[in-house]
Amino acid sequence: MAAPAPALDAAGLLAGADFVASPNCDERPPGAEVSLAVVHAISLPPRQFGGNAVERFFTNRLDADEHPYFETIRGLRVSAHFYVRRDGGVIQFVPCAKRAWHAGVSSWRGRERCNDFSIGIELEGCDELPFEAAQYQSLAQLLGALARGYPLRDVAGHADIAPGRKTDPGPCFDWPRLQALLAGTCDLRVAGVQR
Repeated sequence: MAAPAPALDAAGLLAGADFVASPNCDERPPGAEVSLAVVHAISLPPRQFGGNAVERFFTNRLDADEHPYFETIRGLRVSAHFYVRRDGGVIQFVPCAKRAWHAGVSSWRGRERCNDFSIGIELEGCDELPFEAAQYQSLAQLLGALARGYPLRDVAGHADIAPGRKTDPGPCFDWPRLQALLAGTCDLRVAGVQR
């Protein structure tokens, strides 16, 4: 069972998370109800963990000449609300009240443009390797906080909202483990459990 959820303030900033402001966000459409959390996986360069490349990417400071892979993402302007490191540490890039640019072309339960009504959570990881216990704990705590602050109903993977285009968080992500950690703390439908 997850530890008690940390609190969110009125702007949707998470107590205890490091905040690194990303310019890659904007206002949500009027009346948008935040009802979905989208779980992603990212590592820069791919399958390499640690360092601050993801933070630099989400703040448009990644040097494309640093690594051959970085050239393939040069000029992209993306972000997520949260990033959960391998050790469970949480960095927030966008206040939850704003729209982060994490989902791209997407739909969920018949609604398109998932960025409008979702919270994006990136886990430091990749499709091919398991995630860490500390990441599941932090993710469950974060989802608990989000469920207390927003009318959140669903948790889905990037692959669920953009099938055929995205594969993350990948087959190594343990959806039943996440659901077990959420049990008794919040009532969210975990899409990955129904695969």
